[in-house]
Amino acid sequence: MKKILLIQTKHSPYHVARLEAIVEECTKRDWEVKSVELSPHSKEYEWKNDVSSFNYIIPLIEDRAIEDTNFIVASQKLFALLNKIKPDVVVLAGYARWILVLALLWCKFSGVPSVLMSESKEDDAKRYFVKEWIKGWGVKLFDASLVGGVPHKRYLAKLGFDENSIFVGYDVVGNDYFIPTKIRQLPRPIEKSYFLAINRFIRKKNISFIVEAYAKYREIVKEKAFDLVLAGGGELFGVVQAQVNKLEIQPFVHFPGFLQIDELLPFFAHASSFIHASSQEQWGLVVNEAMASGLPVFVSNLCGCFEDLVIDGVNGYGFNPSNIDELVELMVKSTTGEIDLIAFGSASLERIQLYSPKFHAQQLIKAVEVALK
Repeated sequence: MKKILLIQTKHSPYHVARLEAIVEECTKRDWEVKSVELSPHSKEYEWKNDVSSFNYIIPLIEDRAIEDTNFIVASQKLFALLNKIKPDVVVLAGYARWILVLALLWCKFSGVPSVLMSESKEDDAKRYFVKEWIKGWGVKLFDASLVGGVPHKRYLAKLGFDENSIFVGYDVVGNDYFIPTKIRQLPRPIEKSYFLAINRFIRKKNISFIVEAYAKYREIVKEKAFDLVLAGGGELFGVVQAQVNKLEIQPFVHFPGFLQIDELLPFFAHASSFIHASSQEQWGLVVNEAMASGLPVFVSNLCGCFEDLVIDGVNGYGFNPSNIDELVELMVKSTTGEIDLIAFGSASLERIQLYSPKFHAQQLIKAVEVALK
Protein backbone atom coordinates (compact mmCIF):
# COMPACT_ATOMS: atom_id res chain seq x y z
CA MET A 1 0.00 0.00 0.00
CA LYS A 2 1.35 3.41 -1.00
CA LYS A 3 1.21 6.19 1.58
CA ILE A 4 0.48 9.66 0.18
CA LEU A 5 1.03 12.57 2.56
CA LEU A 6 -0.23 16.07 1.76
CA ILE A 7 0.93 19.10 3.72
CA GLN A 8 -1.44 22.10 3.64
CA THR A 9 -1.37 25.36 5.55
CA LYS A 10 -5.04 25.17 6.62
CA HIS A 11 -8.03 23.15 5.45
CA SER A 12 -10.71 25.45 4.09
CA PRO A 13 -14.03 24.09 2.78
CA TYR A 14 -12.58 23.75 -0.72
CA HIS A 15 -9.49 21.92 0.60
CA VAL A 16 -11.82 19.40 2.25
CA ALA A 17 -13.79 18.93 -1.00
CA ARG A 18 -10.55 18.23 -2.85
CA LEU A 19 -9.28 15.93 -0.13
CA GLU A 20 -12.45 13.85 -0.08
CA ALA A 21 -12.09 13.32 -3.82
CA ILE A 22 -8.40 12.42 -3.43
CA VAL A 23 -9.21 9.85 -0.76
CA GLU A 24 -11.94 8.34 -2.94
CA GLU A 25 -9.68 8.05 -5.99
CA CYS A 26 -6.71 6.76 -4.00
CA THR A 27 -8.83 4.14 -2.24
CA LYS A 28 -9.54 2.63 -5.67
CA ARG A 29 -5.78 2.10 -5.99
CA ASP A 30 -5.37 0.83 -2.43
CA TRP A 31 -3.39 3.95 -1.50
CA GLU A 32 -3.56 5.50 1.96
CA VAL A 33 -3.92 9.28 2.21
CA LYS A 34 -3.10 11.60 5.10
CA SER A 35 -3.19 15.38 5.05
CA VAL A 36 -1.22 17.48 7.53
CA GLU A 37 -2.68 20.85 8.46
CA LEU A 38 0.07 23.17 9.66
CA SER A 39 -2.48 24.83 11.95
CA PRO A 40 -6.28 25.12 12.13
CA HIS A 41 -5.74 28.80 13.00
CA SER A 42 -4.88 31.52 10.52
CA LYS A 43 -4.08 35.22 10.75
CA GLU A 44 -4.89 35.72 7.08
CA TYR A 45 -8.11 33.76 6.55
CA GLU A 46 -11.16 33.61 8.83
CA TRP A 47 -12.68 30.36 7.55
CA LYS A 48 -14.43 28.25 10.15
CA ASN A 49 -14.25 24.63 9.18
CA ASP A 50 -14.57 21.69 11.57
CA VAL A 51 -12.37 18.89 10.24
CA SER A 52 -12.32 16.85 13.45
CA SER A 53 -14.45 14.09 11.89
CA PHE A 54 -11.90 13.45 9.14
CA ASN A 55 -9.45 10.88 10.48
CA TYR A 56 -7.06 11.48 7.57
CA ILE A 57 -6.45 15.14 8.56
CA ILE A 58 -3.65 15.63 11.08
CA PRO A 59 -2.97 19.01 12.75
CA LEU A 60 0.70 19.83 13.26
CA ILE A 61 0.17 22.79 15.62
CA GLU A 62 -3.22 22.83 17.35
CA ASP A 63 -3.25 25.81 19.69
CA ARG A 64 -1.93 28.72 17.61
CA ALA A 65 -1.29 30.02 14.10
CA ILE A 66 1.82 28.66 12.42
CA GLU A 67 3.21 32.22 12.28
CA ASP A 68 3.18 32.34 16.09
CA THR A 69 4.87 28.98 16.54
CA ASN A 70 8.47 28.60 17.64
CA PHE A 71 10.64 27.49 14.72
CA ILE A 72 12.38 24.73 16.64
CA VAL A 73 9.15 23.34 18.10
CA ALA A 74 7.40 23.27 14.73
CA SER A 75 10.43 21.70 13.05
CA GLN A 76 10.66 18.96 15.65
CA LYS A 77 6.95 18.19 15.31
CA LEU A 78 7.22 18.09 11.51
CA PHE A 79 10.20 15.75 11.39
CA ALA A 80 8.72 13.48 14.05
CA LEU A 81 5.49 13.22 12.06
CA LEU A 82 7.26 12.53 8.76
CA ASN A 83 9.42 9.85 10.34
CA LYS A 84 6.39 8.26 11.98
CA ILE A 85 4.22 8.15 8.86
CA LYS A 86 7.05 7.20 6.47
CA PRO A 87 5.20 8.38 3.34
CA ASP A 88 6.01 7.06 -0.12
CA VAL A 89 5.23 10.50 -1.63
CA VAL A 90 4.87 13.95 -0.05
CA VAL A 91 2.65 16.57 -1.71
CA LEU A 92 3.41 20.14 -0.65
CA ALA A 93 1.12 23.17 -1.03
CA GLY A 94 3.85 25.50 -2.26
CA TYR A 95 7.25 26.44 -0.91
CA ALA A 96 6.72 29.95 0.45
CA ARG A 97 6.63 28.92 4.12
CA TRP A 98 9.81 27.80 5.81
CA ILE A 99 8.15 24.70 7.21
CA LEU A 100 7.25 23.55 3.69
CA VAL A 101 10.86 24.03 2.64
CA LEU A 102 11.92 21.88 5.60
CA ALA A 103 9.49 19.18 4.47
CA LEU A 104 10.99 19.32 0.96
CA LEU A 105 14.52 18.99 2.37
CA TRP A 106 13.39 16.01 4.46
CA CYS A 107 12.14 14.40 1.25
CA LYS A 108 15.46 14.93 -0.51
CA PHE A 109 17.53 13.57 2.38
CA SER A 110 15.15 10.64 2.89
CA GLY A 111 14.87 9.72 -0.77
CA VAL A 112 11.09 10.32 -0.79
CA PRO A 113 9.57 11.74 -4.01
CA SER A 114 7.77 15.07 -3.71
CA VAL A 115 5.00 16.81 -5.63
CA LEU A 116 4.60 20.57 -5.75
CA MET A 117 1.14 22.15 -5.74
CA SER A 118 1.48 25.67 -7.11
CA GLU A 119 -0.58 28.57 -8.42
CA SER A 120 2.25 31.04 -9.07
CA LYS A 121 2.35 32.75 -12.46
CA GLU A 122 4.88 35.05 -14.05
CA ASP A 123 2.98 38.33 -13.72
CA ASP A 124 2.17 37.94 -10.01
CA ALA A 125 5.01 40.31 -9.18
CA LYS A 126 8.06 41.94 -10.67
CA ARG A 127 10.60 39.23 -11.39
CA TYR A 128 14.35 39.55 -10.77
CA PHE A 129 16.93 37.36 -12.47
CA VAL A 130 18.81 36.20 -9.38
CA LYS A 131 15.67 35.39 -7.43
CA GLU A 132 14.19 33.57 -10.41
CA TRP A 133 17.41 31.58 -10.86
CA ILE A 134 17.28 30.48 -7.21
CA LYS A 135 13.59 29.64 -7.53
CA GLY A 136 14.27 27.65 -10.70
CA TRP A 137 16.89 25.63 -8.85
CA GLY A 138 14.50 25.11 -5.93
CA VAL A 139 11.43 23.96 -7.85
CA LYS A 140 13.49 21.34 -9.66
CA LEU A 141 13.95 19.59 -6.32
CA PHE A 142 10.36 18.43 -6.79
CA ASP A 143 9.64 15.36 -8.90
CA ALA A 144 6.27 16.48 -10.32
CA SER A 145 3.78 19.30 -9.97
CA LEU A 146 0.07 20.07 -9.93
CA VAL A 147 -0.65 23.69 -10.90
CA GLY A 148 -3.70 25.89 -11.27
CA GLY A 149 -3.94 26.25 -15.02
CA VAL A 150 -2.31 27.29 -18.26
CA PRO A 151 -0.42 30.43 -17.07
CA HIS A 152 0.90 28.56 -14.03
CA LYS A 153 2.17 25.67 -16.13
CA ARG A 154 3.80 28.14 -18.52
CA TYR A 155 5.62 29.87 -15.65
CA LEU A 156 6.82 26.67 -14.01
CA ALA A 157 8.12 25.43 -17.34
CA LYS A 158 9.95 28.73 -17.82
CA LEU A 159 11.66 28.14 -14.47
CA GLY A 160 13.04 24.92 -15.93
CA PHE A 161 10.52 22.34 -14.70
CA ASP A 162 9.93 19.40 -17.03
CA GLU A 163 6.64 20.13 -18.84
CA ASN A 164 5.81 16.43 -18.93
CA SER A 165 5.79 16.43 -15.12
CA ILE A 166 3.38 19.38 -14.76
CA PHE A 167 -0.36 18.74 -14.50
CA VAL A 168 -3.18 21.29 -14.26
CA GLY A 169 -6.20 21.08 -11.96
CA TYR A 170 -5.02 22.38 -8.59
CA ASP A 171 -7.60 25.14 -8.16
CA VAL A 172 -11.08 23.69 -7.75
CA VAL A 173 -13.93 23.98 -5.24
CA GLY A 174 -16.75 21.68 -4.25
CA ASN A 175 -19.06 22.57 -7.15
CA ASP A 176 -21.93 20.49 -5.77
CA TYR A 177 -22.24 22.84 -2.80
CA PHE A 178 -23.42 25.63 -5.12
CA ILE A 179 -26.02 23.86 -7.28
CA PRO A 180 -28.16 26.75 -8.60
CA THR A 181 -31.50 24.93 -8.49
CA LYS A 182 -30.98 24.30 -4.77
CA ILE A 183 -29.47 27.57 -3.58
CA ARG A 184 -32.03 29.69 -5.46
CA GLN A 185 -34.63 28.37 -3.06
CA LEU A 186 -32.92 30.39 -0.31
CA PRO A 187 -34.49 33.75 0.59
CA ARG A 188 -33.23 36.76 -1.36
CA PRO A 189 -30.84 38.87 0.74
CA ILE A 190 -31.67 41.93 -1.41
CA GLU A 191 -34.84 42.49 -3.38
CA LYS A 192 -33.28 44.43 -6.25
CA SER A 193 -31.00 42.99 -8.92
CA TYR A 194 -27.34 43.33 -7.92
CA PHE A 195 -23.75 42.82 -8.96
CA LEU A 196 -21.79 40.71 -6.49
CA ALA A 197 -18.13 40.93 -5.47
CA ILE A 198 -16.56 38.92 -2.65
CA ASN A 199 -13.07 39.79 -1.47
CA ARG A 200 -10.75 40.47 1.37
CA PHE A 201 -10.60 44.26 1.58
CA ILE A 202 -6.94 44.60 0.68
CA ARG A 203 -5.26 46.67 -2.01
CA LYS A 204 -4.64 44.00 -4.64
CA LYS A 205 -8.34 43.08 -4.69
CA ASN A 206 -8.98 46.47 -6.34
CA ILE A 207 -12.32 47.07 -4.63
CA SER A 208 -12.09 50.86 -4.94
CA PHE A 209 -11.88 50.33 -8.69
CA ILE A 210 -15.21 48.48 -8.62
CA VAL A 211 -16.80 51.27 -6.57
CA GLU A 212 -15.58 53.96 -8.95
CA ALA A 213 -16.81 51.98 -11.96
CA TYR A 214 -20.16 51.42 -10.28
CA ALA A 215 -20.64 55.13 -9.58
CA LYS A 216 -19.91 55.93 -13.22
CA TYR A 217 -22.29 53.16 -14.33
CA ARG A 218 -25.11 54.61 -12.21
CA GLU A 219 -24.66 57.98 -13.88
CA ILE A 220 -25.29 56.31 -17.24
CA VAL A 221 -28.26 54.01 -16.55
CA LYS A 222 -29.70 55.98 -13.62
CA GLU A 223 -32.86 54.41 -12.11
CA LYS A 224 -32.39 51.17 -14.08
CA ALA A 225 -29.12 50.48 -12.28
CA PHE A 226 -28.52 47.28 -10.34
CA ASP A 227 -27.32 47.51 -6.73
CA LEU A 228 -23.83 46.42 -5.70
CA VAL A 229 -22.92 43.94 -2.95
CA LEU A 230 -19.36 44.04 -1.62
CA ALA A 231 -18.95 41.09 0.76
CA GLY A 232 -15.86 40.58 2.86
CA GLY A 233 -13.75 42.33 5.45
CA GLY A 234 -10.23 43.56 5.93
CA GLU A 235 -7.94 46.50 6.47
CA LEU A 236 -9.47 48.71 3.73
CA PHE A 237 -13.11 48.16 4.74
CA GLY A 238 -13.45 51.63 6.22
CA VAL A 239 -11.64 53.23 3.28
CA VAL A 240 -14.07 51.69 0.80
CA GLN A 241 -17.09 52.72 2.88
CA ALA A 242 -15.76 56.28 2.96
CA GLN A 243 -15.37 56.21 -0.83
CA VAL A 244 -18.97 55.04 -1.23
CA ASN A 245 -20.18 57.86 1.03
CA LYS A 246 -18.15 60.45 -0.85
CA LEU A 247 -19.64 59.31 -4.16
CA GLU A 248 -23.12 59.44 -2.57
CA ILE A 249 -24.05 55.94 -3.66
CA GLN A 250 -24.45 54.46 -0.17
CA PRO A 251 -28.16 53.59 -0.61
CA PHE A 252 -27.23 51.22 -3.42
CA VAL A 253 -24.04 49.59 -2.10
CA HIS A 254 -24.36 46.81 0.48
CA PHE A 255 -21.65 45.67 2.91
CA PRO A 256 -22.69 42.36 4.52
CA GLY A 257 -19.17 41.95 5.96
CA PHE A 258 -17.13 38.76 6.12
CA LEU A 259 -19.39 35.74 5.68
CA GLN A 260 -18.76 32.02 6.04
CA ILE A 261 -19.50 29.97 2.94
CA ASP A 262 -23.03 28.93 3.98
CA GLU A 263 -23.86 32.59 4.67
CA LEU A 264 -22.66 33.53 1.18
CA LEU A 265 -24.96 31.08 -0.60
CA PRO A 266 -28.02 33.38 -0.75
CA PHE A 267 -25.85 36.14 -2.25
CA PHE A 268 -24.49 33.78 -4.92
CA ALA A 269 -27.97 32.39 -5.54
CA HIS A 270 -29.68 35.65 -6.44
CA ALA A 271 -26.92 37.82 -7.94
CA SER A 272 -27.25 38.99 -11.53
CA SER A 273 -23.54 38.61 -12.24
CA PHE A 274 -20.21 38.37 -10.47
CA ILE A 275 -17.27 40.80 -10.62
CA HIS A 276 -13.67 40.04 -9.70
CA ALA A 277 -11.34 42.96 -10.34
CA SER A 278 -8.03 42.01 -8.71
CA SER A 279 -4.91 43.73 -9.97
CA GLN A 280 -2.92 40.73 -8.77
CA GLU A 281 -4.39 37.27 -8.21
CA GLN A 282 -2.76 33.86 -8.46
CA TRP A 283 -6.10 32.21 -9.22
CA GLY A 284 -9.32 33.51 -7.60
CA LEU A 285 -11.33 30.55 -6.29
CA VAL A 286 -14.34 32.77 -5.64
CA VAL A 287 -14.78 32.85 -9.44
CA ASN A 288 -15.12 29.04 -9.37
CA GLU A 289 -17.82 29.44 -6.72
CA ALA A 290 -19.67 32.07 -8.74
CA MET A 291 -19.60 29.90 -11.85
CA ALA A 292 -20.78 26.86 -9.88
CA SER A 293 -23.68 29.07 -8.73
CA GLY A 294 -24.59 29.67 -12.37
CA LEU A 295 -23.45 33.30 -12.60
CA PRO A 296 -21.95 35.25 -15.50
CA VAL A 297 -18.44 36.36 -14.50
CA PHE A 298 -16.60 39.58 -15.29
CA VAL A 299 -12.99 38.90 -14.34
CA SER A 300 -9.79 40.93 -14.38
CA ASN A 301 -7.49 39.61 -17.08
CA LEU A 302 -4.68 39.57 -14.49
CA CYS A 303 -6.45 36.90 -12.42
CA GLY A 304 -4.86 33.49 -12.69
CA CYS A 305 -8.18 31.81 -13.39
CA PHE A 306 -9.10 34.08 -16.31
CA GLU A 307 -7.32 32.16 -19.05
CA ASP A 308 -8.77 28.80 -17.98
CA LEU A 309 -12.28 29.66 -16.78
CA VAL A 310 -13.54 32.66 -18.74
CA ILE A 311 -14.58 32.41 -22.38
CA ASP A 312 -15.19 35.95 -23.62
CA GLY A 313 -18.69 36.35 -24.94
CA VAL A 314 -19.79 32.93 -23.71
CA ASN A 315 -19.81 32.81 -19.90
CA GLY A 316 -18.35 36.22 -19.14
CA TYR A 317 -15.73 38.75 -20.13
CA GLY A 318 -12.26 39.75 -19.08
CA PHE A 319 -11.33 43.39 -18.49
CA ASN A 320 -8.25 45.45 -17.78
CA PRO A 321 -8.27 46.12 -14.00
CA SER A 322 -6.87 49.60 -14.55
CA ASN A 323 -9.40 50.60 -17.23
CA ILE A 324 -12.62 51.64 -15.50
CA ASP A 325 -14.49 52.20 -18.75
CA GLU A 326 -14.18 48.51 -19.68
CA LEU A 327 -15.94 47.42 -16.50
CA VAL A 328 -18.51 50.22 -16.78
CA GLU A 329 -19.38 49.01 -20.28
CA LEU A 330 -19.93 45.45 -19.02
CA MET A 331 -22.16 46.71 -16.22
CA VAL A 332 -24.21 48.79 -18.65
CA LYS A 333 -24.60 45.93 -21.14
CA SER A 334 -25.70 43.64 -18.29
CA THR A 335 -28.45 46.09 -17.40
CA THR A 336 -29.65 46.88 -20.91
CA GLY A 337 -29.88 43.23 -21.95
CA GLU A 338 -27.02 43.36 -24.46
CA ILE A 339 -25.46 40.55 -22.42
CA ASP A 340 -27.76 37.55 -22.00
CA LEU A 341 -27.12 36.93 -18.30
CA ILE A 342 -29.14 33.71 -18.21
CA ALA A 343 -27.27 32.16 -21.15
CA PHE A 344 -23.92 33.30 -19.74
CA GLY A 345 -24.80 31.83 -16.34
CA SER A 346 -25.68 28.48 -17.90
CA ALA A 347 -22.39 28.50 -19.79
CA SER A 348 -20.51 29.21 -16.55
CA LEU A 349 -22.18 26.27 -14.85
CA GLU A 350 -21.32 23.97 -17.74
CA ARG A 351 -17.69 25.05 -17.94
CA ILE A 352 -16.95 24.79 -14.22
CA GLN A 353 -17.92 21.10 -14.25
CA LEU A 354 -14.56 20.50 -15.96
CA TYR A 355 -12.85 21.86 -12.82
CA SER A 356 -14.22 19.53 -10.17
CA PRO A 357 -12.68 17.90 -7.08
CA LYS A 358 -12.64 14.61 -9.00
CA PHE A 359 -10.61 16.22 -11.78
CA HIS A 360 -8.23 17.64 -9.15
CA ALA A 361 -7.80 14.19 -7.60
CA GLN A 362 -7.21 12.47 -10.93
CA GLN A 363 -4.61 15.05 -11.95
CA LEU A 364 -2.86 14.82 -8.59
CA ILE A 365 -2.67 11.05 -8.96
CA LYS A 366 -1.04 11.49 -12.36
CA ALA A 367 1.56 13.76 -10.74
CA VAL A 368 2.12 11.23 -7.94
CA GLU A 369 2.59 8.42 -10.46
CA VAL A 370 5.22 10.47 -12.32
CA ALA A 371 6.99 11.26 -9.03
CA LEU A 372 7.09 7.57 -8.11
CA LYS A 373 8.80 6.51 -11.33
